[in-house]
Amino acid sequence: MLRSLLSRLSKSDAAADGFPRPEAPICLIGDIHGRADLLGAMFERIGAEPESGRARVVTLGDMIDRGPDSAHVLAMLQAAQMSNPARMICLMGNHERMLLNFLISPDRNTVRWLKVGGDATLRSFGLTPPDPDRPDPEALDALRMDLAHAIGPDLLAWLDARPAMWREGQIAATHAGADPYHPLERQSPDALLWGHPRFVSAPRRDGVWIAYGHWVVEQPFAESGRIALDTGACETGVLSAAWIDRKGLRFLQVQG
Repeated sequence: MLRSLLSRLSKSDAAADGFPRPEAPICLIGDIHGRADLLGAMFERIGAEPESGRARVVTLGDMIDRGPDSAHVLAMLQAAQMSNPARMICLMGNHERMLLNFLISPDRNTVRWLKVGGDATLRSFGLTPPDPDRPDPEALDALRMDLAHAIGPDLLAWLDARPAMWREGQIAATHAGADPYHPLERQSPDALLWGHPRFVSAPRRDGVWIAYGHWVVEQPFAESGRIALDTGACETGVLSAAWIDRKGLRFLQVQG
C-alpha cells in the first residue's frame, strides 16, 4: 500500500511542472549529418546511463550530408534499428527526402541537393559529385543509378521507409517541428520535414512537447513545448541529445 501511495505521489509531483515523465527513458538525438564519430560517441554516452537498457532512442533525421561519413552513419543506424526496432527509431529528415527525390528524378530541381551537402554523401559512397551548376541530364541519370547501386536495395528500402514522426504520450519527435494549429496526426509532410513558420511563435494547445532538429542552435533547450536539439554537429563538432525519464529532462552532449 505504501509503495502504491508513493508511486501515485511521485507521478503527481512529476506532472506538476507540465513536463512529461515517461516510465521508461527516452533519448532523442539531434541532426548527425554524416558524423559517424559523434554518433558512435553518443551511443557510448547513452550506454553509460544506468537505465540505457530500457531506453527508447530516437534520431531526428538528417542522418546524411555535409559530414564525411554519411554511408557509415546509415549503416550504423540501420543495423541498430533492425536489431532492436522497438527501442531504436530513426526518423526521416529533409536531407534524406532530397536524396530520395534525386534518385527518383535527377533534374534541375533535385540537383540542389548536391549544393547543400549531397556532394559529401556521394563521396562517402565512393562517387564523384558533378558540377551542380552545369547539370548534364545523361550524367545525372547515370549518377542516380550508380548511387542506387552503391546504397544497395536493402539500405535504400530502409531509408525510404523512415517515418516523419514518432510519438509516445505527450512527447513527440519530428525533424523540423510541426504546425501548432493542427493535430499531430494531420500534419503535412512539408511541416514535419521542412518546418512551419508558426512552430517557433505559437505554442501547441494539446500539451505535447516536440523534439526537433533542422534549425541549428548554439545550445539545446526546452521551452514552450519545444525541445531544440540540432547543435550543428558537422560544423561545431557537437552532437546533442535529450534524455527524458521519470526525473525530467537533461541534455547529453559529445564532442569531436
